[in-house]
Amino acid sequence: MTNPYAPPQAGVDDISEPQAFAVPADRGTRLGAAILDSVVFVLAVYLPLMVTLFSTARMEVAPEEADQFERLAVGGAVVGLMGFVIWAWFTLKFMARNSQSIAKKWLQIKVVRADGSPVSLGRLILLRNVVVWILSLIPMFGIIDVLFIFGESRQCLHDRIADTIVIKA
Repeated sequence: MTNPYAPPQAGVDDISEPQAFAVPADRGTRLGAAILDSVVFVLAVYLPLMVTLFSTARMEVAPEEADQFERLAVGGAVVGLMGFVIWAWFTLKFMARNSQSIAKKWLQIKVVRADGSPVSLGRLILLRNVVVWILSLIPMFGIIDVLFIFGESRQCLHDRIADTIVIKA
């Protein structure tokens, strides 16, 4: 006979293994992602503009060819603007979905909060980019920002401002 005053007995299955804390991304991988992001931006936006600029700069425009010159210049600007829109769309898509830029996605790293929780799109854009862009008006800020990565936590100054870390995805 069972004791009516005994505590209830239930079978409890073990929960999944607790996840180990995320592994910080290598410094070289982060550098590679920054370089790749810059290359993607240059190819998508600046390259069409530079091609147009160089091709129109070498043209000697006669009055009857001015219309063709204007079409070429406007076409280059439109292609550059389209490149910017496509770049921005992919960047925002990856940032919203996985806290990654285009190159971070390629190199399998991502940004999370310092406690390992997901980071919001607003924090990524405002604190990691806009605030740092404004601070970069201070001479030598960019160099100081990058040198912080050699600390034990591997956080650049923009990571510390946004309370984020970059980890292997």
